[in-house]
Amino acid sequence: MTTVRLTVGQAIVRFMAAQFVERDGVQIRFIAGVWGIFGHGNVAGLGQALEEIGDEYDMPYYRPQNEQAQVHLATAFAKHHNRMRAFACTSSIGPGATNMITGAATATINRLPVLLFPSDYFANRLVDPVLQQVEHPLEHDVSASDAFRPVSRYFDRISRPEQLISSLPEAFRVLTDPAETGAVTISLPEDVQAEVYDWPERFFLRRVWRVRRPRPEPELVAEAVELIKGAKRPIIVTGGGTIYAGAESALDKLATTYGIPVTESQAGKGALPWNHPWNMGPIGSAGGLAANRLAKDADLVIGIGTRMGDFVTASRSAFQDPDVQFIGININAFDAYKMRSLPVLADAREALNAISAALAASGYSGTGHAYRQKAAALKAEWDERVTFHRTPNGETEELAQPEVIGIVNDAVGGHATVVCAAGSLPGDLLKLWRPEDPKAYHLEYGNSCMGYEIPAGIGIKMAEPEREVVVTIGDGTYLMMNSEIVTAVAEGIKLTIIVFDNHGYQCIKDLALNCGVPQFGNELRFRNATSGRLDGGYIPVDFKKHAEAMGALAFYARTEDEIRDGIKAARAHDGVTLIHVAVSPEKRAPGYDSWWDVPVAQVSGSDMVNTARARYQTNLAKQRAELL
Repeated sequence: MTTVRLTVGQAIVRFMAAQFVERDGVQIRFIAGVWGIFGHGNVAGLGQALEEIGDEYDMPYYRPQNEQAQVHLATAFAKHHNRMRAFACTSSIGPGATNMITGAATATINRLPVLLFPSDYFANRLVDPVLQQVEHPLEHDVSASDAFRPVSRYFDRISRPEQLISSLPEAFRVLTDPAETGAVTISLPEDVQAEVYDWPERFFLRRVWRVRRPRPEPELVAEAVELIKGAKRPIIVTGGGTIYAGAESALDKLATTYGIPVTESQAGKGALPWNHPWNMGPIGSAGGLAANRLAKDADLVIGIGTRMGDFVTASRSAFQDPDVQFIGININAFDAYKMRSLPVLADAREALNAISAALAASGYSGTGHAYRQKAAALKAEWDERVTFHRTPNGETEELAQPEVIGIVNDAVGGHATVVCAAGSLPGDLLKLWRPEDPKAYHLEYGNSCMGYEIPAGIGIKMAEPEREVVVTIGDGTYLMMNSEIVTAVAEGIKLTIIVFDNHGYQCIKDLALNCGVPQFGNELRFRNATSGRLDGGYIPVDFKKHAEAMGALAFYARTEDEIRDGIKAARAHDGVTLIHVAVSPEKRAPGYDSWWDVPVAQVSGSDMVNTARARYQTNLAKQRAELL
């Protein structure tokens, strides 16, 4: 057996460089590079390997400013590539490693591949405890990196070099499996990273992982067809799986041919253009008028590549027909069975094509004329409401958030990618942004992770350099992870960032008020010397100057013309541009026949809370607890 003598770090670099994926006959190398921040845990291990042989094996290294951010960036990169490419991320031991846990959770919740190499304590335990090691008094083999276990789809700690021979292939099996993918964590003790081993040469041969497209079982297709034919008021809920599978044309064909309205989740928005005649817009807690009214009376719900989370189902209150039935088209059985669905376990494109073909063979002509007319009327009404919310009307001194969304969307068009993750913006963007292609809307709303936005913008731009990317971010979220502006500047990445300045976490303030809780701790305010609470004046934060200090071009914008001028300047600037927009703290897009289950205190001396509790009980009665 031919062997090659390498350290663990060097072997990892060579192995990653030899891993490819294939789908529909197209092959591409899977790992595009490595992001990392070095410390004593990895600088002499993976860091040394990347410095020595990274160029030789075309494995570029990138430096972020925060370990959590690098995982967000990698997640967005994988999402934009429909999970066909990924980044690896490395960190030192201790806080560097645990900083990546939030990013790992975000990737796993959203079913997106990232490969993580956190460093760990000495495997030989001669240096014990090492600097930054968390000691457990009863379990000596436990470390801080064990916290990755519940948020990873695969976890392993490598205590001997040869363990990688079985661990790395298993890691890539999970990463490239569309049903299993998520964060994959291989924890590397710092001494093991530098150890040498005689590796089998075959270990580094090119390997192609075929990304499977499983076809649905004919019996399940037949059952699904009978359910569709028997339904009078069917709807489709399209999720991220539609886009990851490249099933947009198949969705269009099914909806258009048979008159089935399509509703959107955050991850599924853009599968059909906003102005497609059968696109009814968003559904659920952040949904719109057309989708939510159709959902209420639907007798069949066809979920495609969706997790059926609480925002999609309006906390299981969206579907009120007592006999409503569900079809779950999903590559993942865990998701396909939700809502007591008929589980069609398959790739979304393959399943939709099979169902369309079977419907055609059966002679089915589609939904009735009256239902089609109702859907068309609701869509027209919803489109008018969206236009109304997006259009500045001068009601408030400051522009409203929905108006800024409309101004920005009109200025950049329907093919620029908008990025967001948390706050009130995701709800307004879901209702109001008008994408014209599947990659023009990039929302992380599985974890709704504050701080995702700017790193994600970098990841998207690296995935598709020619695409215009617009990061929309609230001021509170911006303050959490703005440091990656420096990363974008260092890498020469062109990015437009719109900071919506409404003086803090206004969406949580709204949520509190809806629960009967007065404003408490949500806004960016000075502490009041009289009351002792954070209810003094607003803290003035100059986001323009802050961004300029990190190397960005920056503008203030208070009017529609100033926003448009800022975007025009951003398009001309070959780098990062930030536009600081002051928006009304109160005015956002309203809810439309929607609800989200946030429990209200059962006992309180406050009339406001008691009123909110009564309202909560009314909505709670609409929940479909039997749909489990």
